[in-house]
Amino acid sequence: MKKALITGITGQDGSYLADLLLEKGYEVHGIIRRASTFNTARIDHLYADPHINGVKMFLHYGDLSDSVNLVKLLYNLKPDEIYHLAAQSHVRVSFDIPEYTSDVTGVGTIRILEAIREVGLRSRFYQASSSEMFGKAQTVPQNEKTPFWPRSPYGVAKVFSYWATVNYRESYGLHASNGILFNHESPRRGETFVTRKITRAVAAIKQGLQKELFLGNLDAKRDWGYAPEYVEAMWRMLQQDSSDDFVIATGETHTVREFAETAFAHVDLDWKKFVKHDPRYERPAEVDLLIGDTTKAKKSFGWEPKVRFKDLVRIMVDADMALLSNETPRKHLGKLP
Repeated sequence: MKKALITGITGQDGSYLADLLLEKGYEVHGIIRRASTFNTARIDHLYADPHINGVKMFLHYGDLSDSVNLVKLLYNLKPDEIYHLAAQSHVRVSFDIPEYTSDVTGVGTIRILEAIREVGLRSRFYQASSSEMFGKAQTVPQNEKTPFWPRSPYGVAKVFSYWATVNYRESYGLHASNGILFNHESPRRGETFVTRKITRAVAAIKQGLQKELFLGNLDAKRDWGYAPEYVEAMWRMLQQDSSDDFVIATGETHTVREFAETAFAHVDLDWKKFVKHDPRYERPAEVDLLIGDTTKAKKSFGWEPKVRFKDLVRIMVDADMALLSNETPRKHLGKLP
């Protein structure tokens, strides 16, 4: 039985990756931060699902700012594979807390790489790199050879982590790969990210629980894919004989406006009647156009996306419609006694 460690296991990608690895027979360990409230909602089903027999999943308290704990954890677990997904991952928020973002998203990667080296492991390592590293993109579409030009503290921190991973691979012979993932969404996407913000609002407006939706830059173009497919790409990278860096994307680009229009249209609403602009959601420096070229990933391990833009939007809207049809979320919005 292979043993995997996931940082950020409670996030969108971490939870889908845990699903995938458990299905493949792995023993899965995850690092979670201590909080005063429950923060494991995305993985609670793994304990509750009666169809999953003998689930081998274990959670450990830790933090990317605590290098001593990381060393102890790796020494005790000795995982075969490490998937480093944890980060302060909200791009707009990174402008408000740049130092924290740099420490956790950037230096945190050095801490875990150094822990691997210090313990003397031969674990295969996956670094969650980001299309935000391309920023002010120098080529269209973007591939593994496109120069980086990050436009946010988050993007800068991810560039640091990318090169740290390359450096440890070349300096110490680690099997360490960067997955340069373009935007990937799902019903488990955090509610403050623009795609989920839109689909939640669509569901709430359709059910009479909300009147308006405030967004920032409607003209920003993104390459949006389906998160469960992207975590499979992560796993495939670590099954290769040698490590490398790969772009994972759909090869299509759509504006935020298109996403909103498609989401509202799915429930027979005109987005123009509900969407309002709010400059507070604008970034100080915008990334205007992202679209990825996945030729290398397809050639190397046969990965290509199946869920396309309209299907992705439909999946997310339907999930939020179902969620808000339950009494508890409606009470949370203060609309029921």
